[in-house]
Amino acid sequence: MIGLDTNVLVRYLTQDDAVQARLATELIERRLDEANPGFISVVAMVEIVWVLERAYGLCAAEIVSAVERILQAAELIVQHEPEVFAAMAAMKVGRGTFADALIGALSQRAGCEVTVTFDRKALRLPGFAAP
Repeated sequence: MIGLDTNVLVRYLTQDDAVQARLATELIERRLDEANPGFISVVAMVEIVWVLERAYGLCAAEIVSAVERILQAAELIVQHEPEVFAAMAAMKVGRGTFADALIGALSQRAGCEVTVTFDRKALRLPGFAAP
């Protein structure tokens, strides 16, 4: 298994730098497979979504499509995949940010009764409450 950093995945998804995009594509599509997958941490997933939104100006639907591509790739293993999927689904329906939804899903997985926040948008998500 090979760990993948955010910048490699962003180059793969955006194809915005000819040299790095070619190297990222070669790695992901030719060198990785189910027997030797690439590992994507939840931190990298949050960074990917943030970069695609802030640096590339992609809309929620475009970001959801990129996250779905990652989740569906047999050669990629996403840490806490069910929680990442839940965060993507929340983003898809406009219930909150990907990061907030992921925080809530991971808190729930850890057995938390509730996730306390001051963030008004996060309060729209299930499992969040004001202090």
